[in-house]
Amino acid sequence: MTIAVSVVIPTYRRPHLLYRCLLSLLHQTLDAEAFEVIVVDDGRDGLTREVVARVAARRPVHPSVRYLTPPDGARGPAVSRNRGWRAASGDIVAFTDDDTVPQPGWLAEGVRAVAANVDAAAGRVQVPIPLEPTDYQRNVKRLEDAEFVTANCFVRRATLARIGGFDERFTRAWREDSDLHFSLLEQRARLVRAPCAVVLHPVREAAWGVSLKEQRNMLFDALLFKKHPRLYRERIRSRPPLRYYATVLALLLAPAAAFAGERQFARGAAATWLLLTAAFCLRRLAGASREPRHVLEMIATSVAIPVAAVYWRLAGALRFRCRFG
Repeated sequence: MTIAVSVVIPTYRRPHLLYRCLLSLLHQTLDAEAFEVIVVDDGRDGLTREVVARVAARRPVHPSVRYLTPPDGARGPAVSRNRGWRAASGDIVAFTDDDTVPQPGWLAEGVRAVAANVDAAAGRVQVPIPLEPTDYQRNVKRLEDAEFVTANCFVRRATLARIGGFDERFTRAWREDSDLHFSLLEQRARLVRAPCAVVLHPVREAAWGVSLKEQRNMLFDALLFKKHPRLYRERIRSRPPLRYYATVLALLLAPAAAFAGERQFARGAAATWLLLTAAFCLRRLAGASREPRHVLEMIATSVAIPVAAVYWRLAGALRFRCRFG
């Protein structure tokens, strides 16, 4: 049987999550001979290679599973996905991540969606979270509303070749899928939804203060804005986050005014900073977990996030030479 679809999974030193994902792919309703699985290991990790070998040994009952690594010196999920789809045998390439759990009908529904004259399809991502989630869990939940994400999408290999695949300047797992989506739209590719092609995306454990570290992603928002300014404004953000700039401005003005002897102005700036920061923290805590550790994390990161966000936005504007503010 000819391979109809190739599943590409980039991974980086998460063998236990990858194993869970691969096991779910062994139980697809699509015939095992109709698809292959390509794992691209950005971490070049021995345990990851062992996991892939263990699953691959289940042939011929289950689909072919291959292990690849990116070119020497190249890093990031965009590089790994390019390595995967260029080695694919199927006419359709299905992308997912190592921390997802594709449901049994995922591939069959995705292949059905990419019918004649369709270039790409976006599947559905489900993110189960508790009734009182953490801030991080709630942020991951937003994947359910995303238009097009590489946690669950199907693209014709010929279409990927035509647009050049993923832009490898996106070295973090952020906005490389939006860039692909926008490139498809600009090339007038035909995109459809595949709501019955479902993957679960359980929220993995995150380090304390993860929301602060994620501000570095703004570098790649700048790159996306530079490449696709109209679509960025229409589909992601129409204007800069003014509350962050106001918070940082108040924070800078308070000590500057105090140093200049303008104590009343300094007190006003300090009060403005405190009110803006408190409001930000309360918005993040609304409907979220009130576990003491989480509350403390929200207070600490709400103080630091506006500064980090403004810094990384300006760093992105400088790095990619665009008017991104």
